[in-house]
Formats: sequence, structure tokens, C-alpha cells
Amino acid sequence: MQIVIKASPEQKAILESMQWAESLQLQWFQQGEYMHDAVAYFDFCFEEEGWEFKEIIKAPVFVNAVCVESSQLPANAIRMNAWNSFLNRSIWEIAAKEETLQNTALEILLAIGRKGIKVPDEPGLIAARVIAMIINEAYFALGEEISTKQEIDIAMRLGTNYPYGPFEWAELIGLPKIARLLEQLYLKDDRYAIAPKLLQELNSQITDSKHGTDSTN
Repeated sequence: MQIVIKASPEQKAILESMQWAESLQLQWFQQGEYMHDAVAYFDFCFEEEGWEFKEIIKAPVFVNAVCVESSQLPANAIRMNAWNSFLNRSIWEIAAKEETLQNTALEILLAIGRKGIKVPDEPGLIAARVIAMIINEAYFALGEEISTKQEIDIAMRLGTNYPYGPFEWAELIGLPKIARLLEQLYLKDDRYAIAPKLLQELNSQITDSKHGTDSTN
């Protein structure tokens, strides 16, 4: 079985450390050079660079599309979450327009040595949606001066046994992605309104980026 993967250097390192099916033939995507008869294609850079495999219309294309729903993607697209800290999980969430495509995706994942689970085709899927809400709530607490970032991270790690505290997770994922997801969720539910402190920090990061500086909060 052959698959093609487009990934950032960091994502590639994570994927190379995973256990795959022995029969799998994996090709790392290079611009303009990839097999056109693979069983499936994985684009973990979709959110940053857009749809890559335009010529692939029959084979399933798995894309890192946490915020974009399947209705906005080609018919052969399968959404998944490849945000930092989620790609190396033992189970990958997937969503697609059609149930038959979801079932095909599960079969492909199983065949290449991964596990998948079908989730509703909604912004954030499940895990990213929950984590974004936790991060947002942590910024509300920070803005109300309930505690410091470090203390909130420690309390959440020890109290919930999460691998990261909310601010550690925000740094790993990136505030722009968290804010974009919250904006999408807010369109349907007011409880996802972005915390003022999160917006303040995000705007500060954008300003510093434009001026070539690095801010730490």
C-alpha cells in the first residue's frame, strides 16, 4: 500500500517516530513530484498552504482542516486534526461529507497501522474544540487576575492529568489557530467569545511579528 504525505519538518519528525504497517510504502511529498496512483494522500500543511493535491480527484485526501468544514472542501477530502500535540495521539479524529468516505478513511488508517474515529463534521472536531475552550477560559481567569500563567498551567496539569497546561498548549498550537477556531465556534454559540486577554496577547504577537521582535508574556 502506497500513501503520499505532505508535512512540515516538525510533523515529519513525529510521523517518522510512529509505528506503521510493515507493508506500507510511504512517499514524502516534494513540490511537483509525487506518485499519482497512491491509495491515499495526507496533507498536514493544508491550513497554512491550502489545497495541494488538485490533480487527485478519486483517491481520499486527508487534510489538516480543524476549522474548515467539509462543505468548503473537495468531495474527496477527509478532515483531521494535525495541530501540534494532536498528531502523535494514538487515535485520529476524522470527518467527511459522506459516511461512505468516512468508512473508507477508517479502513485506510487501519491498513497503514493507525486508528481512526468518526466525529461530527463541525469546526474543531472534538478534541481541538474542547482544548480551545479550556485555553480561552484560562485567558479569562488570567484577565481577571485569578492567578498567573504558570500557576494555572500547574493546577490544570495536576488537577486534570492533562499533558499540558492551557497556556503551554496555546504556545504549542499557536494563538492564531486557537483564535480562528473560537471565532468559527462563536458564530453559532456566544459562549465561545474570545477572552479579551487572549486577543490582547494575539495582537501583541502580530505587532511584534511585523516589527521583527519576539514578545514573551
